[in-house]
Amino acid sequence: MNEQLEVLLRQIIHPETEQNIVDSGFVDRADRGEDGSIAITLRFQKARDPFAQKVKKQVEELMAATFPESSCMVIVREVKPKPRRREQQTTTTEICNIIAIASGKGGVGKSTVTANLAVALRQRGYNVAILDADIYGPSQNKMFGVEGYVPDAERDEEGNEYIIPAQSLGIKIMSIGFFIKPTDALMWRGGMATNALHQLIHQTRWGKLDYLLVDLPPGTGDIHLSIINELKISGSVIVSTPQQVAVADVVRGVEMFRHPQVNIPVLGVVENMAWFTPEELPNNRYYLFGKGGAARYAEQAGIDLLGEVPIIQSIMECGENGSPASGVDSRVEEYYSEIAAKVVNKLPSEC
Repeated sequence: MNEQLEVLLRQIIHPETEQNIVDSGFVDRADRGEDGSIAITLRFQKARDPFAQKVKKQVEELMAATFPESSCMVIVREVKPKPRRREQQTTTTEICNIIAIASGKGGVGKSTVTANLAVALRQRGYNVAILDADIYGPSQNKMFGVEGYVPDAERDEEGNEYIIPAQSLGIKIMSIGFFIKPTDALMWRGGMATNALHQLIHQTRWGKLDYLLVDLPPGTGDIHLSIINELKISGSVIVSTPQQVAVADVVRGVEMFRHPQVNIPVLGVVENMAWFTPEELPNNRYYLFGKGGAARYAEQAGIDLLGEVPIIQSIMECGENGSPASGVDSRVEEYYSEIAAKVVNKLPSEC
């Protein structure tokens, strides 16, 4: 533990123990990197400690005030109660590769890329599933035309209950959208959202999979940290559009996965909506959102550019109609087949 950080953290008192969080044993790790970045892990002995988020906020505020120029990541871990039955501890044991699909900001087509990449992987003969972890804005149920699906549950001989995912185009899909009305506004606090996500991850009957694609919410927050803690992620794919405002947010997403305390490989960047070519002018390219911003960042950051996907009308239309375009339009299939091939080559072929 970094001595300077330890001294600072002793200023924070846990309301229940009435002792500082260091002597109370709540600081699992407190390190400072060569670049000045700070990584702190808080581990609370009580499951769902009611003061956990309050203490986390105090730590973040203290670090920001003391080291205003340094980035700080504070992760909260809890001692989890032992499962009542070992068989229901998780249903993810037969998943070979888990890929997080992320974006720094909304509106860049992350969910569309997830859906079309899943189809491209399935067309290569792999067993594929999607976990729609965008709790506040689920869309995979619509993109695959399974909005009306009501998940069944089945019990094993021990009485453990499992959720049966939807299937479309040979792809298994699980989304919070199956459990709420399209008109419902999810006004959930972070704890409620992560608890729901935990259930979707560990109680869905995934079976044997080559790839599970996790469609993350935009940005970097509690859901992302929960996914990182809950799943052994093989790698991440970052989605961006070419304009600088989107690329600026990509930087934060990449650094989250690269952070020493997270350490998840970034497989590469997909530049979505890269250009537009009218059908009547097949040799013309119009760069509506700027040209190559994500590609330039990928080169500067030493990250592979997995592919550039242009604006093609069928991508929108097929997503609206419940059948991703990479399985329908050969023009779209070409781009996603290339992306899928690069992803496959970066991950283990056998588990």
